[in-house]
Amino acid sequence: MATDVQVPALGESITEGTLAQWLKKPGEAVAQDEPIASLETDKVSVEVPSPVAGVMSEQLVKEGDTVAVGAPIARIDESGTAAAPAKAAAEATTNPPGAGETPALKGDSTAPVAEAEDDQVTTLSPAVRRAVLEYHVDPSKIQGTGKDGRLTKDDVIAAAQAGSTPAQAGGQAEAKLPSTPVQQPSAPGPRPSSGDRREERVKMSRLRQTIAKRLKDAQNTAAMLTTFNDVDMSAVIDARTRYKDLFEKKHGIRLGFMGFFVKACALAAKDVPSVNASLEGDEIVYHDYLDVSVAVSAPKGLVVPVVRNADSMSFAEIEKTIAAYGKKAKEGTLTVDEMSGGTFTISNGGVFGSLLSTPIINPPQSAVLGMHRIEERPVVKDGQIVARPMMYLALSYDHRIIDGREAVTFLVRVKEAIEDPTRLLIDL
Repeated sequence: MATDVQVPALGESITEGTLAQWLKKPGEAVAQDEPIASLETDKVSVEVPSPVAGVMSEQLVKEGDTVAVGAPIARIDESGTAAAPAKAAAEATTNPPGAGETPALKGDSTAPVAEAEDDQVTTLSPAVRRAVLEYHVDPSKIQGTGKDGRLTKDDVIAAAQAGSTPAQAGGQAEAKLPSTPVQQPSAPGPRPSSGDRREERVKMSRLRQTIAKRLKDAQNTAAMLTTFNDVDMSAVIDARTRYKDLFEKKHGIRLGFMGFFVKACALAAKDVPSVNASLEGDEIVYHDYLDVSVAVSAPKGLVVPVVRNADSMSFAEIEKTIAAYGKKAKEGTLTVDEMSGGTFTISNGGVFGSLLSTPIINPPQSAVLGMHRIEERPVVKDGQIVARPMMYLALSYDHRIIDGREAVTFLVRVKEAIEDPTRLLIDL
């Protein structure tokens, strides 16, 4: 009996996706609810689980194909058995031990590597499996740091960056295909040329296409303007230095800068509610809550998970939520619901070294706060030139909803709260 695997519901307003990668091949055993494929939607990557246990008998679409919600993409034979053992037996009959060995490979210690690798790959999580395929590394040669010595995605990335999967020592040939395919004269792709000049054409992912479209739509639709200010970070840095150890000991999470800025924005939004509003047709919708979209860099692009009811959360709750979202973004496991419905955005380009920028609004929101790197600069305090850790802040806003006076007032309120964090405690 064969069961079709269908594309699951992908979230509100999402009707199709792209089959990014097959996680199972025809003939491989599949457990119930085990992911067999990865779909890429306009917002997130979604894994497709098998509804039954059995053996994948057929793949109905190819990687890169666009598939609609509810469409069948594979068939699972519930009465089938994995083809791998039969294939191995056939190969053993056709090629007895020692037959066809070259002098370079005879007695090579890499002979059992493929089998060991297959055993290990079956225990890899989908995220790790994708990383192994993406970085072309051998998981059997990587020391896992996860539970029970299992590989994590970070292990794979670190191994790829360190080049920890070279050919076997002693100059023996590797009994596998090279990680980089050999360019054939007729094959498409970069043309060989003198020197190191190369070109590569890569199709934009659905996520990158959506990001491009939404950002351009924001520029074309909103009357965007940016106002700037700078803030002395001395008080926040001093507070973190004094309480970071106690904070981490009590809450199990590090005290970061984002918690201060989220709380400062929540305080400022009470005085300037239009910054936390949105435009729907000819109506302005004001929110009595603050759902902060926190811009997070993911491997396939920028994503904005939402910290809901941030105005009523504690510092520890904010930091834990952001840390959890950062981990999910790195693993590609954020859901559509976790990235929908924000009322205000904070983007921290400072973690990448940005000194100043003009962030783009995330529609239908009306404003976005841009944070930047902290650096010591000379400032005048009480008539004296002193060095202070300063940060530039940028507030991009929709001038259709927010007047310049309101935008400047909001940014000044944030500046005051950061330079005197006591205001966050006594609601000033």
